Amino acid sequence: MNEKILIVVADYYKEIASNLLDGAKKTIEDKNNNFAFDIIKAPGCFEIPFLIKKNINKYDGFIALGCIIRGETYHFELIANECSNKIMQLSTEFIKPIGFGILTCENIEQAIQRSHPNKGNKGHEAANACLYLLD
Repeated sequence: MNEKILIVVADYYKEIASNLLDGAKKTIEDKNNNFAFDIIKAPGCFEIPFLIKKNINKYDGFIALGCIIRGETYHFELIANECSNKIMQLSTEFIKPIGFGILTCENIEQAIQRSHPNKGNKGHEAANACLYLLD
């Protein structure tokens, strides 16, 4: 099989990004080396679709990881909506699976809980979704 996956991780929240990335990598590595992967870091979630599009023809699947935490302005909704819409558009336009592991949380405590290495890690879930669609 040897399909290639690109993990694009926004590391604005370093601890959260690291946990999500660890979950995704472990999930891929547990698949008996049927999948190779590369990692690219993005400064924030808004830049993830650009990096996926830039690499769309080089990989069979993608995993988008990051975290957006609600603040006091409309910025949260703007970034979350535009990012998820563009990722879905890229996936359907290019017929490539994109595991969606971008957390949208009210606060840092929720983000830590959803990225926890041993319970509910959304990086793991996003990788599983991508791998399932590639199988």
